[in-house]
Amino acid sequence: MEAIWLYQFRLIVIGDSTVGKSCLIRRFTEGRFAQVSDPTVGVDFFSRLVEIEPGKRIKLQIWDTAGQERFRSITRAYYRNSVGGLLLFDITNRRSFQNVHDWLEEARSHVQPHSIVFLLVGHKCDLEAQRQVSRQEAEKLAGAYGMRYVETSARDAINVEHAFTELTREIFALVRSGDITIQEGWEGVKSGLVPNVVHSSEEVTKSDRRCLC
Repeated sequence: MEAIWLYQFRLIVIGDSTVGKSCLIRRFTEGRFAQVSDPTVGVDFFSRLVEIEPGKRIKLQIWDTAGQERFRSITRAYYRNSVGGLLLFDITNRRSFQNVHDWLEEARSHVQPHSIVFLLVGHKCDLEAQRQVSRQEAEKLAGAYGMRYVETSARDAINVEHAFTELTREIFALVRSGDITIQEGWEGVKSGLVPNVVHSSEEVTKSDRRCLC
């Protein structure tokens, strides 16, 4: 029997091709890292339950989008029905960081009349020796767009849990305050069933470590 959840949030993961979107999602949802990952064709779908507070579980529907330009017309259709998003760049690839602005503009132009809560993610922070984007520069950009910033590594399971959980908590706070509401015909947020007893969520077996880079 499926576990009970308070809300369902639909999240979209965007960014240039090869920044590691699929690897990050699989580490979070399946607890594993694939050394070889085929490029996403169009959109893939994943899901997982998270417990953001004791007894409060959120079901995440996570949409993994293709970064290649030829699939953009497909992925654009998923913006409108998402409440949150992780915008990834590769800290070893400066071009992927420079394209963050374009990804944000595209998302905001297609999400109307709704809005998306974004988290900026600097991925592959295990490759510190190859870093092309400083943490300070990324934090400055995130602040300019009203986003939080976190650095992750799917390979070493660094901050993966933290990234998804923090975004979920931010959305939950906005739902609780009434700034985000459930709307008919919109898939971004759905209400779930509230049980008498809610058990703690299943954790990914490999522990998550904070990135100190």
